[in-house]
Amino acid sequence: MKTVTLEVCPLEDVKRRFVRAFEGKAQGACISFETPALLFRVLSGKRWELLASMTGAGPMTIREAARRAGRDVKAVHGDVRALLHAGILRKTETGKVEFPFDAVHVDFKLQVA
Repeated sequence: MKTVTLEVCPLEDVKRRFVRAFEGKAQGACISFETPALLFRVLSGKRWELLASMTGAGPMTIREAARRAGRDVKAVHGDVRALLHAGILRKTETGKVEFPFDAVHVDFKLQVA
C-alpha cells in the first residue's frame, strides 16, 4: 500500500529531510505544510471528499473526478487546480489528474505556543 503523509512542520525539518533524501536515505512520501491553518485551507472539506474519491483510482479526467465525487465539473476543476498547485495531485503526460496513493496519513500536533 502506497501511503502519503500530510504533515505540519517547520521549514528546517523539511530541509533536513531533503538532505537525507539527497544522501540516498528513503524518506517516504510526505507533503508538508507550515501551519495547521494552511493545511486546512488547502484541504477543505470538499477537497478531502475529492481526494477520497480519487484515492487508489489511478489517473482520470476532471469530469470523471467530478462524477465520482458527485460534484459540479467547474467546482472540481478549481479544487483540482488548487491541489495540483499544492503538490497533492499530479498531472499525467496525457493530461489526466491522479492522486497516486492508496492511503493518507495526517500528522501534526497542536500545543500551547
